[in-house]
Amino acid sequence: MRAVLTTAAGGPEVLSIGEVDDPRPGAGEVLVDVVATAVNRADTLQRMGVYPPPPGASDVIGLECSGRIAELGEGVEGWNVGDEVCALLAGGGYAERVAVPVGQVMPVPAGLSLVEAAALPEVATTVWSNVFMTAHLTKGERFLVHGGAGGIGTMAIQLASHLGAEVFTTAGSREKLDFCLSLGATRAISYRDEDFVEVLEGAGGADVILDNMGAKYLPRNVSALATGGRLVIIGMQGGAKGELDINALLRKRASVTATSLRARPLAEKAAICCGVVENVWPLVASGAVRPIVEATMPLEDVARAHAAMEAGGHAGKFVLTL
Repeated sequence: MRAVLTTAAGGPEVLSIGEVDDPRPGAGEVLVDVVATAVNRADTLQRMGVYPPPPGASDVIGLECSGRIAELGEGVEGWNVGDEVCALLAGGGYAERVAVPVGQVMPVPAGLSLVEAAALPEVATTVWSNVFMTAHLTKGERFLVHGGAGGIGTMAIQLASHLGAEVFTTAGSREKLDFCLSLGATRAISYRDEDFVEVLEGAGGADVILDNMGAKYLPRNVSALATGGRLVIIGMQGGAKGELDINALLRKRASVTATSLRARPLAEKAAICCGVVENVWPLVASGAVRPIVEATMPLEDVARAHAAMEAGGHAGKFVLTL
């Protein structure tokens, strides 16, 4: 089958299309004929050689896909060959076929095409698991998400605002700030011209912060928390090692949690996917929440998609079609 190959660790130019063996579904897995996949920040890190797949996962890049079930593994029930699905993956999405644990297979939300659905699994599971299952954001609380125009940010703004939170977000350009407001953000903060700490402190502090920057923002995120606030770190774009003011956390009775999704046990990922299908998919089907797609490209343009994502001028996600 065709798949994206990585000839060496490096820039987008190391990506090419080649042939690999077809996967086979093991017990408790389904084989999916991939229609589309999407580019995530983790994909670029794997390409650069700093984020390898967990043991047993495919070496092919790709953390999500949409398509049709081609084969059922032993013991799989509740699905049929030909069903249209989207799926959360530990790897293997940039290929014509992928074997997926059945707990990570989700139906395509009503009203969405398979191409649109490819942009949902990673962002929906990341936001639902971190903002709602881990940080327990509730109606009326203040929520801050950094990078509001990105894939995670656009989903977080929509879900949090629809469920009744007061949403703050950061972005760089006026166009992105306006776009975040159009998705439901109460206040969009320019990280070039404003201090998000001052803005949040003036509003009473953030009850929940979803952060992809890591070390660079750690002290300021703690300063921006309200009493009882919860900071959830899901990325290290701003570095891996920072200084944590324990005294500030104690005074605020606040918490800092760092999470990742890719290497979690299958049962945990299955529980997250169930939560997404139950709580997020109805909002997508109603039109209250939608996938944000910057551009759709053929799989052969994967290097161009990676380069465009890293250039940072986009809003939402890049989808690759097969």
